Amino acid sequence: MTAAVAARVDAPVESVRARAFTVPTDRPESDGTMAWDSTTLVLVEVEAGGDTGFGWTYCAPAAAKVVDELLQLVVCGRSAFDVAGIQLAARAALRNAGYPGIGSCAVSALDVALWDLKAKLAGLPLVGLLGSIHDAVPVYGSGGFCSYSDDELAEQLAGWVEAGIPRVKMKVGREPERDSVRVRTARDAIGDEAELYIDANGALSVKQASYFASEWSAFDVRWFEEPVSSLDLAGLRLLRELFPPGIEVAAGEYGYTPADFRELVECVDCLQADATRCGGITGLLQAGILAAAFELDLSGHTAPSIHAHAMCAVPRARHIEWFHDHVRIERLFFDGFVEPDGGAVRPDRSRPGLGVEPKWADLERFAA
Repeated sequence: MTAAVAARVDAPVESVRARAFTVPTDRPESDGTMAWDSTTLVLVEVEAGGDTGFGWTYCAPAAAKVVDELLQLVVCGRSAFDVAGIQLAARAALRNAGYPGIGSCAVSALDVALWDLKAKLAGLPLVGLLGSIHDAVPVYGSGGFCSYSDDELAEQLAGWVEAGIPRVKMKVGREPERDSVRVRTARDAIGDEAELYIDANGALSVKQASYFASEWSAFDVRWFEEPVSSLDLAGLRLLRELFPPGIEVAAGEYGYTPADFRELVECVDCLQADATRCGGITGLLQAGILAAAFELDLSGHTAPSIHAHAMCAVPRARHIEWFHDHVRIERLFFDGFVEPDGGAVRPDRSRPGLGVEPKWADLERFAA
């Protein structure tokens, strides 16, 4: 190892900063349990060895304060290559302040920034540093909000299919009495060949979810995400047995710790993990190993620019959620954003780290 390379490997973290930006949605949105009109992006910068790493989470602005007031003192001075050690120290520092929840979102953004920085210091794309098992990962279009009219729903889902994404997801559960019409509308819009997924965000009871799954199987629904709360492990396990063949149970987007995923692996057909909540890329890779041990696929939840790299290193990677809100934000505000090709996203190997850089001038007017 040359002296120059050794200096970069041993480079201590010099500074950590976090900022929050709240971006209005392009129209009102809702799912089975929430309604919103904006999305908050919390961006973390970590500097070492003349490079800057960027990470982010989609969370309340309070996550930025957690980074600035509680985590930066834990990180500064440590080797930028000690990502796992820094994460453990950061989690320990939040014991009394609150972990998981907002605390784990803050740690996740920090972890992503550290991985981005580490790859930049090594002069590699992150996918190359992690060691890629896959060259690309399929995506599924995700939106279909309950607040959309039937025409808006059909237009959005059909648009993804026309763009070459052969799998799409819609929200259900806010008005269950209307959802059968909405599911039929979605199927008519996307045709017979595309896969149709639904997501209740935990809005239904076990009996409701079982009834609707039986009814919607006529529309060839393949994936039922959070039919009941992900905290209802017994309910998820029962629905996994009750659902018609061909409809998979999925959950895990609110997994914050390895223990959360340990509880879910015997309750779902496909495990989900979100690197912006579960401990960053470090936590996502841990979830991927756990899923593989139980012969389950892992699906990356939202934040496509992060998951495009990380999911390539997951043994049983199913797909990445091409979530409307996050795609819109990352497309607008990240230079280097990569679009899917042929229904899959391939990380850019020509750029170091995650391959994206914030457009600060464009973001500034949305500072929270």
